[in-house]
Amino acid sequence: MDITQQAKYIATHYQQQLLKWYAKEGRISLPWRNLKGENTPYGVYVSEIMLQQTQVKRVQEKYFIPFLHTFPTLKALAQAPLDSILKCWEGLGYYTRARNMQKSAIICCDKYNATLPRTRKELLQLPGIGAYTSGAILCFGFGESVSFVDGNIKRVLCRIFALREPSQALLDKLALLLLDSKHSFDYNQALLDLGAMICTPKSPSCHICPVHNFCNGKTNPALYPTPKSSHLTTLILHLAVYMNKKGEIAFVYTDEKEGKNSLYQGLYNLPSFKLEEIAHYEKCYTKCGSFKHHYTKYAITANVYWLDYEHLDILRHMQSKKLHFFLPQELDAKPLSSLCKKALKLVDSRF
Repeated sequence: MDITQQAKYIATHYQQQLLKWYAKEGRISLPWRNLKGENTPYGVYVSEIMLQQTQVKRVQEKYFIPFLHTFPTLKALAQAPLDSILKCWEGLGYYTRARNMQKSAIICCDKYNATLPRTRKELLQLPGIGAYTSGAILCFGFGESVSFVDGNIKRVLCRIFALREPSQALLDKLALLLLDSKHSFDYNQALLDLGAMICTPKSPSCHICPVHNFCNGKTNPALYPTPKSSHLTTLILHLAVYMNKKGEIAFVYTDEKEGKNSLYQGLYNLPSFKLEEIAHYEKCYTKCGSFKHHYTKYAITANVYWLDYEHLDILRHMQSKKLHFFLPQELDAKPLSSLCKKALKLVDSRF
């Protein structure tokens, strides 16, 4: 029996056991699973973008509801200042997600009467929306019976069918064959929860898995799929904290036009310098300390320096970007990177 025949053979009982487990153990109360009304697709869209590379608990407790209160519709998101969007996103990281959401909202207001399009082809044309997200919006937002594959679902499918390096085409086919078309909302949510709560990347709880009896990879789940090696790029930054006589702190702004590889686009950060520049002006600085920080693909070591207020000319000479000055009390309204906040906290006793 080949894999597709296996999928057809187990589908009905597999669906029943998964849905029974979800009714008792699933994360049914998550706010984005209980949206009502015509704005449901937008709420689902926001949740799916937020949940990329971010833990469910973090999105649920700090970001999802406040974001929807501030930007309750696609139109509100399209018309909002980018700074206000990034401020609401502050701490979630991967800020390109937020910028793409506004770009998509603007497109939807221009082309689709301020609503999300209802076809996969049109959704895939919006910035930041891929195969999984388009499927999730169609299923959870519009009630369409569609299948899709994200990292959690891929892992579940790989273990059920003992697949080490399957093609995306095969995974998509298996997901469709196993889809419960009559209960697609609950089924897809159950599958996501199974991957997140039971069939985890490390130390899966196979003994309590609701579909344990269908799993061909349960004897050695770590083999499926073949683990990918992750590598972080080491980055050393030298950050300067400068305060003028008015008590204003100097920041630089990273524009989106500066390229995809620029750190923290759309956010205010502390000026950053080369090591040789720091060494040349060492008498003008006081080193405040260092800290470690992870951001996307980077493992950052940040060295923080305090520059006395009379050395503004040196700061301007070393920093090619335009300087922006804000009072500490103004920072609550400015989008700052987590890296910047950590650096400011390190020297907080100075101001």
